[in-house]
Amino acid sequence: MKRLLIPLAAAGLTATALSFPAAAEPQWATDPLAPKPADAYSSAYFWLDANGAALRKATQYHWDFKEVPKLVGAQSKTPDDGKPGLTAPTGSVAAATKVKNVNLPKTLGKVFFIDRSGKYRWCSATSIQSRHRNLVVTAGHCVYEHGKDVFRKWVFVPGYYQGKAPWGIYVGAYAFTAYDLDTYDDYDGDYAFVAVHNGISLAGEKEVSYDEYKAWLGDKWIKPQEITKDEFLKCQLNLGECWSEGEDKPADLVGPDYPGAVLEKVEVAKKVYQDARIGKGQGFKFGEPVVEQVSKKQWDEYRGPGDKGTGPDKAGNYTITHYYTQKWVKPGTSRKYFEGHYILGVAKDLGRLGDVVGGQGFSWNQPMGQRVTVFGYPSAPHPDGDKPYTGLTPKYCMGKTATKTYQVNTFKAETHQVLKCSMTPGADGGPWLIKYDNNKRTGYVNGVTSTFADQDGNNRIDFISSAYFDGETADVYNKASYAETRAIVSPKGELLQ
Repeated sequence: MKRLLIPLAAAGLTATALSFPAAAEPQWATDPLAPKPADAYSSAYFWLDANGAALRKATQYHWDFKEVPKLVGAQSKTPDDGKPGLTAPTGSVAAATKVKNVNLPKTLGKVFFIDRSGKYRWCSATSIQSRHRNLVVTAGHCVYEHGKDVFRKWVFVPGYYQGKAPWGIYVGAYAFTAYDLDTYDDYDGDYAFVAVHNGISLAGEKEVSYDEYKAWLGDKWIKPQEITKDEFLKCQLNLGECWSEGEDKPADLVGPDYPGAVLEKVEVAKKVYQDARIGKGQGFKFGEPVVEQVSKKQWDEYRGPGDKGTGPDKAGNYTITHYYTQKWVKPGTSRKYFEGHYILGVAKDLGRLGDVVGGQGFSWNQPMGQRVTVFGYPSAPHPDGDKPYTGLTPKYCMGKTATKTYQVNTFKAETHQVLKCSMTPGADGGPWLIKYDNNKRTGYVNGVTSTFADQDGNNRIDFISSAYFDGETADVYNKASYAETRAIVSPKGELLQ
């Protein structure tokens, strides 16, 4: 198994705090995502490069089967798992003006990752309050592939919109989830808490000297610029960063039907043109003669094959008539010369996630039938093909959860809480918030969207479900809350070791 891989020193935990009876299974599991700054920077750069091209390329996570599952009859009332608990949210902005519509929380965003097949995927998620203000909560299946290995290049982008990361990108360092999800792919534990590094943004690039380039510990590369042969020779004499590519090779005469043949025109004397035939072969006429009007000086100095005539025409104009024939060639090649410029990629440290966007509260062992506000980025079409959502902007559902838990047999779930809601996949991992304050845009995470159901059989999503957050969830959250992370780059933008 992969559990207990987080370094104790980094997590700020003691061996005693992590111990459990030898005969008992642990309630939590953890895996490293990108704990080293170099790996974290690589993940952030992958998603932010080319103005967020990879972010825009990603598609919502989707199940590997066609039919949407159904919820199986109510199983029980609120699970009896101890006293209910709450951890207060934290905020970073002043209260918003009261409005009739729901104010979207600043903590909401998308997580991006690469699955085993190499596809770029995303889910919904939120920042959640924690000891080190560095925690994200989402669905477990948005971190673990089939409850086993973690996804690659996992990042959180709060406030994501159309390839933009307005508050930076936060790379996952350590993932924490329920032992049963990690071991048995049991969706009663379909949640994950991910400790993320400080956020970063790419702040452009700058050209520097070789000595500065060599000393720089951050992202850097050599950018090629094409130069002339003389500039290349001068660069070599000065021991600069320069090189050549290719070779000089003249064009070869070929027939017009030769693959890749290129038609060129060759200026010839009037008699050669007059004797040439009309057609597509070598030496055949190339269009009609071209009359060029020139100055007296140009006319006097002209020594080409064109026809100068006997002097100026009646209007006093001097002209030269040019005649062309065809030339079919296989294009030649020429050696190209390049000079390297030393470039530094400059990144900016944005600080801890919770300090930038705040963090939602956390709740567990809460009674069923509570009013919740659920946020997410739905994108997938309904089973009938209708696609009401784009995934570009967040959506929400409001209502009371059912008073009893349900089974979702496809996912080995026995105690899921459910809500009537038409959001589709893409909203996976979005927070279920109780006691949501529309002014402060905060509440208490009491679940995350896990599955989608077509309960009435009309080929449209009408219910969503979440694992019930109980004492085991609180235990996983508490372990994740201890995980310490760090800045990836220095104040100067250098990669930290």
